Amino acid sequence: MPGPGSAQRWAAAAGRWSCRLLALLLLVPGPGGASEITFELPDNAKQCFYEDITQGTKCTLEFQVITGGHYDVDCRLEDPDGNVLYKEMKKQYDSFTFTASKNGTYKFCFSNEFSTFTHKTVYFDFQVGEDPPLFPSENRVSALTQMESACVSIHEALKSVIDYQTHFRLREAQGRSRAEDLNTRVAYWSVGEALILLVVSIGQVFLLKSFFSDKRTTTTRVGS
Repeated sequence: MPGPGSAQRWAAAAGRWSCRLLALLLLVPGPGGASEITFELPDNAKQCFYEDITQGTKCTLEFQVITGGHYDVDCRLEDPDGNVLYKEMKKQYDSFTFTASKNGTYKFCFSNEFSTFTHKTVYFDFQVGEDPPLFPSENRVSALTQMESACVSIHEALKSVIDYQTHFRLREAQGRSRAEDLNTRVAYWSVGEALILLVVSIGQVFLLKSFFSDKRTTTTRVGS
């Protein structure tokens, strides 16, 4: 039969495995109501998205234009009856929070119809409701244990890290797009300056050559 020492080792191993299992569960995304999409919006185009929302649910719409033109887009949010809840023109980024006043399908659209030849890349995050608690409070007669409280703190910290990483990736993508656009403009400007300098240099050479060229004069004798 196993002695007291082996029982303690089994208990310690079980505790370590339970902590590892809880840590793995924290890394698995839960059934939240968030939708994050990055899509390309062509010129003279409009893209709409739909979401079924229950009355009384708190929602947040956040968007940002990553690439294209002046990094702006039109955004419009409507309730199931077609009433406009949010409308902005030529916005680079914005965030809007509202509470659903009725059940139904809500529509939000991004429009690039004011642009004639510039494509846009748009990112949006549509959060519907709150995330479910890590440890539900129903059927509980005691408070959270120390391990459960630590898991909740780690879970909230990981959510903040994911949010910061998303915003940093968006800023990095937008900065890279601006840098590539600036690099293209500088390259075209350099080529144009080189062509202008070449034309001016050739013109100056021909002008200086005309100054030092010999001019022959003809004389005519008139007989007596």
